[in-house]
Amino acid sequence: MTVKIVTDSTADIPSELAQELGIEVVPLKVRFGTEEFLDGIDLSSEEFYQRLVQGPTLPTTSQPSVGEFTEVYQRLGEGSDGIMSIHVSSKLSGTFNSAKQASEQAESGCPIEVVDTLQASMAVGLIVLAVARAANAGAGMEELAALAEDTSSRSEFFVMLDTLEYLKKGGRVGPAMALIGGILSIKPMIILRDGEVNELAKERTRRKGVARLIRTAHEFGTVDDIAILHSTTPDEAESLASNLSQLLPEGRQPVISRAGSVIGTYSGPGALGIALIRSATT
Repeated sequence: MTVKIVTDSTADIPSELAQELGIEVVPLKVRFGTEEFLDGIDLSSEEFYQRLVQGPTLPTTSQPSVGEFTEVYQRLGEGSDGIMSIHVSSKLSGTFNSAKQASEQAESGCPIEVVDTLQASMAVGLIVLAVARAANAGAGMEELAALAEDTSSRSEFFVMLDTLEYLKKGGRVGPAMALIGGILSIKPMIILRDGEVNELAKERTRRKGVARLIRTAHEFGTVDDIAILHSTTPDEAESLASNLSQLLPEGRQPVISRAGSVIGTYSGPGALGIALIRSATT
């Protein structure tokens, strides 16, 4: 028997990695008008970003229900030693609260640990990947819970946006800040701190924004893992991954991921970001 690993679709883990490591991904929902889609299942990334830019209305998002998490926990609990459920910051989404309630209601037959990473996107993804690898190597619940807490405490996530408009319309940033960014035509840069969106910097050009991303990553010193996230610029993501591979232990390469529908709703097209886990010895 093993410990099962659960996360949500905002972790933006590439599907092939999730399948390889046996990670159960519970999808959030994206709604365009009266049409509702399961994140990462019902709508391709190309279709989503085309709708986002060209559609008459911006999408809204919602977390999985308590019942949806309960079904997953009860299904995975059969024959398992435990379930580790690792999620996006509770300060950004109600997903953690749904998972927590479900863990208290589910008749899974095994212990369930629900983790609030206070992170988003591939910062959550890197935490989940570390825990999943340890679970597949035979680690138990206590060891995995400690690992999830430790990697969460060493995680960082920072992003260059093409515009603040999508964060503003999604209620994640004030209208005044978005207005200033639009007037100046700046490239706004954000970082997650204590589970919430904070300003990292403002750069006047995209080239300077990419340079700031690289500089910020280097400021964290040596790292255990890195992921590059993009919404619509895969070539930039590849170049950034190549540049930052030197920060990783020998033989490791950054994970490259595309922002899914939920994260893309708030980041918009042109977003480019870095998630990393700082080395414990840094």
